[in-house]
Amino acid sequence: MTIREMRTRLGETQSEFATRYHIPFRTIQNWETGLRKPPEYIVSLLETRIRADLINRRTTVLPKYSPQKSNLPKRSDYIGALGWLNAVRECIGEPVVFALDEALMCQGLFGGRNDEFVVWIYGEDSVTRFNGVVLLGNRVSSYCVEERNGLLYTNLNRTLADAFANESILDMQGITEAVSKHYYRNGESFGGISVVPEYQERFERLANEAIEYYGD
Repeated sequence: MTIREMRTRLGETQSEFATRYHIPFRTIQNWETGLRKPPEYIVSLLETRIRADLINRRTTVLPKYSPQKSNLPKRSDYIGALGWLNAVRECIGEPVVFALDEALMCQGLFGGRNDEFVVWIYGEDSVTRFNGVVLLGNRVSSYCVEERNGLLYTNLNRTLADAFANESILDMQGITEAVSKHYYRNGESFGGISVVPEYQERFERLANEAIEYYGD
């Protein structure tokens, strides 16, 4: 992949890409315009990092209840989503990054469901000792992570990428609601949302669904 191809796959601007991988902005510009050629070892390292950032997902099926596993706090026992997620984090007892619907709850873009069972997480393999946990991967780039009230969660762009990657097993209602709220909160604009080319067509369909979600 060229540097530009790597950057566009992440759906980032030159500035965001430069910040993510600690490379001077001017260097990125020079590489992409052909004024300078990046060393091959740099290209190889970047490709490895980007694959980890984009393809760090293991999920193919949703978990089923197992009596051999521990239970997390029930969503129905908590009035607010953040209160429930804090209880989940404390129960797990180790650092985790919430993803997908749980990330949207942290962002204030989705209220969740009262009968929530599945919890999407980036963390260590040990988190799967709990019922309902779906492990997307062991790590996610810190540039894709935000924090609120002590909770770590993926930002909206990473959440969208994870959603499209796992759409075959994900209920997209939360994603649609979140994108709709973003649209209307931002003056009927999708500004700030960046989607890699492979998901662009799918995002356009989602965008139309999101506009109608609260627009009717």
